[in-house]
Amino acid sequence: MGIDARLAGYAPGGIAQYTLLLAEALARLGGACYTLLRAARPREPQPPVPGARARRVWTPPHHRLEQWTLPLEVLPLGLDLLHSPDFIPLFHRRWRSVITIHDLAFLRFPETMTAESHRHYGQVARAVRSAERVIAVSRATRDDLGTLLGVGGERVRVIPHGLDPRMWPRPEDEQRRARTAYGLDGPYVLWVGTFEPRKNLPLLLEAFRALRARRPALTLALVGRRGWLDAPIFALLDSPEYSRGVRVLEGVPRADLPALYSGAALLAFPSRYEGFGLPALEAMGCGTPVVAASVSSLPEVVGDAGLLVPPDDAEALEAAMARVLDGPALAAALRARGLERARGFSWERAARATLAVYREAMR
Repeated sequence: MGIDARLAGYAPGGIAQYTLLLAEALARLGGACYTLLRAARPREPQPPVPGARARRVWTPPHHRLEQWTLPLEVLPLGLDLLHSPDFIPLFHRRWRSVITIHDLAFLRFPETMTAESHRHYGQVARAVRSAERVIAVSRATRDDLGTLLGVGGERVRVIPHGLDPRMWPRPEDEQRRARTAYGLDGPYVLWVGTFEPRKNLPLLLEAFRALRARRPALTLALVGRRGWLDAPIFALLDSPEYSRGVRVLEGVPRADLPALYSGAALLAFPSRYEGFGLPALEAMGCGTPVVAASVSSLPEVVGDAGLLVPPDDAEALEAAMARVLDGPALAAALRARGLERARGFSWERAARATLAVYREAMR
């Protein structure tokens, strides 16, 4: 069996983390040999996955010719099944196919995607009909598959992410080192993600501006990487009105995230749409209160362990953040509930469910 892990060599985002952590958990289960397709010319480090074979391939992910060139590279491997965690399988193949669908943003919010993204993700309708089995990472994504593409039933399985085992509450000395390294002198609100339209950062900046008016020592730390269609976001960040108290932290190593989560007063995550919402789970795993939008998959992930607000209401977002900042008893309760809830998201459980899907596809 093979797993297409090429994207991890190009974009260290949520899909890359999903792919590598799932591959590690599958390898730990034993009982099968997994071949990882790795990028031959990566832009990002590609950590090894113990227990899995790595095969470097030259075709980059999302390449215009990958439907023709990648099969030629995969065919000699003799795979009986290939899992494509980045939505799109190879349509011309001699093996069974399992794909993971993380979200259908290109259909729900087409204005938030680039033309290149539409070219790639526009193949999703064909992909979900071509694959023997489809994994959705949340019930919200499963429901979107049914509503927007008419795909459901026995071919779709909901398997949520697990919690990265590195995401746990860090001691004060680690938090202090992280605050010093990133210039976070006082209390801070944290956001983590990719700078792109559906993350709803203009609303967060509006809410934070009002929040900070009464708390001048408060900082908003935006931890992420440049994405797409982000010019309006950075135009706001360049303006004195919205930039006061805001720190943009690009290029933060993933190893530093647990300490940054642990030291934050709260995670603010007001996305308009998420297929899963990994930063919310990671924050809960580190004992950080979460204030998130009440839409798409986020209620599934956060449950009653955080505060949920409408994604178009800056006043509600500000009020929820103020409740956490001004209410130590509420913050402590959210920390405890978040830690308990995060423990329910296990990569071992996800791997066992994924292996069952592989077996179904083979039958």
